[in-house]
Amino acid sequence: MALSSAMPPTNPSQPLMAHDPQKAGRYRLLGRLGAGGQGVVYLGEDPAGTRVAVKTINADLVNDPKAKARFAKEIAAARQVAPFCTAQVLDADLDGEPPFVVSEFIEGRTLFQQVRDQGPLPANNLYRLAVGTATALAAIHQAGVVHCDFKPDNVILGEDGPRVIDFGIARAYGHETMSSGVIGTVPYMAPERFRNVDVGPACDIFAWAATIAYAAAARPPFGNDGVAAVMERVMSGSPDLAGLNGPLRDLVTDCLAKDQRVRPTAQQVVLRLLAYTGKDPSPTQPMETVLQAGTDAATAVVPTARAPWGRRLARQLADPRGAALAIFLGAAGTATTYIASTVVTTAAVAGAATFAVVYAVRAVAAAALVRD
Repeated sequence: MALSSAMPPTNPSQPLMAHDPQKAGRYRLLGRLGAGGQGVVYLGEDPAGTRVAVKTINADLVNDPKAKARFAKEIAAARQVAPFCTAQVLDADLDGEPPFVVSEFIEGRTLFQQVRDQGPLPANNLYRLAVGTATALAAIHQAGVVHCDFKPDNVILGEDGPRVIDFGIARAYGHETMSSGVIGTVPYMAPERFRNVDVGPACDIFAWAATIAYAAAARPPFGNDGVAAVMERVMSGSPDLAGLNGPLRDLVTDCLAKDQRVRPTAQQVVLRLLAYTGKDPSPTQPMETVLQAGTDAATAVVPTARAPWGRRLARQLADPRGAALAIFLGAAGTATTYIASTVVTTAAVAGAATFAVVYAVRAVAAAALVRD
């Protein structure tokens, strides 16, 4: 569940319901951003008027001191995460009724919403997503936190690039939620999470790779046709990496290794991504330098390689806008010639010639100008 807006910027929240609280600690609640098994997320406002995301926690921490201590430890660690491509955890009150966690409010759509509505991401946006989210995971892991619920719903596409949210929340619960929904946790869970053995940062790397594959093809790499089937494919099947190619496909493949011990670390993922554009900080440089380089790359526009000429021309020939323009001008040519000659055959030939010339010239010109 996102700690951010899932609605258009002009209407970032839904009205509060009758049973919703008006305040959470010192934060005034303005509306609902979302709800899920862990609690409800509200759009809030601090005393200074700054908008925040307030997430209430569905957990009985009063009667479970161990759970409360675990939650406090994870949230304290999450608040130490460096601000690189993440939505910062700002505050928490585990003694509140109900307990709540406050995060930076990032206005934008989730990756799931964007891909659902618009389809796979273009190459430039896919690269920015990959490097931004990998940078966020590197910062999260540096603070000793494991996200444990990285997925398209927990990535916000903000105006300043992708941001990762909800880190440390699932880990604090101390249990795994396996949903049968299409975009639940299961399609992005690493094999070791099903065995509940050696669950650590490597499980986030697996989830990162599955999320990038989803962004490239608009479907999870291990399918979404039921918990049992997806679990079987995650444990022993090969991923579907349609939409990925080149070095990024190779990197995603490495990150989806069944054995978590051979997956690259988040820092290694960032370094490999930066190497694609020649921005290749040395692994011996301070971690802050690597994180800053990743953040800069995630917010910059990356030049797109030109597609082959034949592919660009075929795409323009299939563009309905070009065909519509050619039909319109062809009809105009037919009418003009008929008025001038009153000969139907001559007018038809002139119209057909006008259509063919406009259609071809427009397609060739567009293919020459458009990059990909």
